[in-house]
Amino acid sequence: MGSFLYSMKAVIWSFFGLRRKGDFDKDAEKLNPIHVIVAALIGVAIFIGLLISVVKFVVLK
Repeated sequence: MGSFLYSMKAVIWSFFGLRRKGDFDKDAEKLNPIHVIVAALIGVAIFIGLLISVVKFVVLK
């Protein structure tokens, strides 16, 4: 089983849609589904927080 940091890295790259075939094959063997779900929720929360921050910054100007 892979570590949480490996899962986080895979989720971040999936947000950009950039994965090599070899990495995808390794992910199928190494990733823990619970880690992927938690990493995805954290990634989405960070992404939404960044969007809200950018909008608030733009609206203030």
